Amino acid sequence: MSPETPSPQQAILQFLLSLQSPARILVAISGGSDSTGLLLLLDEAVKVAPHLKISLCAATVDHALRAGSADEARDVAALCASLGIPHTTMIWEGDKPKTGIMAAAREARYGLLATAAESFEADLIVTGHTFDDQRETLQMRGMRTEQVSTGIADALLFDRRFWILRPLLFSTRAGIRAFLKERGVPWIDDPSNEDTKYERVRMRRQLSADAGMEKDISAAWEERLALSSRGAEWLDRHFRLHGGLLGQVMPDGLRQDRAVLDYVLARLTAVFGGRPFAPGRGHMERILAFATGSKPGRMTAGRVVFDLRHDGLYLARENRGISPLVLRRGEAGVWDGRFYVCNGSAASIEIQAAAARAQDTSRFIEPITAQTRGGWIPVTSTGMREYMQRLPKSAWKRAIASAPALSAEESLLSEESARMVELTPYFAPFDRFLTRFDFIFANRLSAVFATAPYARLPLRSIDGKTI
Repeated sequence: MSPETPSPQQAILQFLLSLQSPARILVAISGGSDSTGLLLLLDEAVKVAPHLKISLCAATVDHALRAGSADEARDVAALCASLGIPHTTMIWEGDKPKTGIMAAAREARYGLLATAAESFEADLIVTGHTFDDQRETLQMRGMRTEQVSTGIADALLFDRRFWILRPLLFSTRAGIRAFLKERGVPWIDDPSNEDTKYERVRMRRQLSADAGMEKDISAAWEERLALSSRGAEWLDRHFRLHGGLLGQVMPDGLRQDRAVLDYVLARLTAVFGGRPFAPGRGHMERILAFATGSKPGRMTAGRVVFDLRHDGLYLARENRGISPLVLRRGEAGVWDGRFYVCNGSAASIEIQAAAARAQDTSRFIEPITAQTRGGWIPVTSTGMREYMQRLPKSAWKRAIASAPALSAEESLLSEESARMVELTPYFAPFDRFLTRFDFIFANRLSAVFATAPYARLPLRSIDGKTI
């Protein structure tokens, strides 16, 4: 997905040629110029190249946030019907949050698009993000950090299920609108795009052209991909996982290249802390200064306790702020941002930290299961006792205290009922939204935790290079 694409038509052709086929594409279309242009560009390209064996379907998400949105969705449905493209409208139902509406709408939108993709048996989802969106994003992020940002990713894995691709990310909105005008196809102007209460709208009005931005993005992408690859190698050489709960960075790992150490420790902090984002620059400076220091000790950042010893740096979730999760029969959810839990038992269950069920550390290990490369085993087994004997006692107890304990009606689950509960690690910074820039590192992390690998990109090439 090259940042040097000269026209929307060529961008779409390059995209289709890069896809593995046969393929069924779900087009996310709101009715605005960008997504309408994406649909028509794809429709024209697919119809003149049947040998590519690519078919289209489409979905509109009605956020139900303003009057007229339902009528707009019907207009989009009519356009799709005229093109012979199957279409569905997905409505964001229920109460809307008072704050953080944009982030909540984004989360709901992608969830509904994934549901539509499942219904249509689509292989991937495409959205109409453009170079204008990229410039706005880079400008906003540039106001918050001096680091070079990768901006909007051209490929994103959602919920470990569907890749969301953005084939027009380096095409301009003006170019797309010129294409639509040539075809005599109108589009809908969302009034929220002119509402200055949103930061993106304010930024859009301030932006000036930057002819060198494409090269800056390309360089940032290459740097991020290289960091992901080097981070994956670092995991193999310098990181150990004990019982699926306690991380250990070997001493040599703390003496590696600063950029790599920054990258991996930031993401490990998010994983062990159960948070979707890596710590900010200030927190990372503290973590790096502590981790590379020579004095043993402990510090807490990002809900993670860092325990520096002569045999390396240990990481475990701090035993505070861990909320319980109740799941009825058949329900699933994410507990503490660290574990995916699916209740297949006959009763409602509660998941809480082991420390919350025990009065002293001698009882912490009773209800827990823990993970090794060979799978999940009870911590009371011989294997876990061996772990405990060769690990720092306080570090291991800290990890066990924050481990998940399962109960039903305030009693520990029976062994039979526990087997009906699926409990697997959840990587908060990756499992919901994973950019292709972090894919190599995240996939290696999955192997370390003995979980299923992430779905591969549905592409056979990127920028003409076979992958």
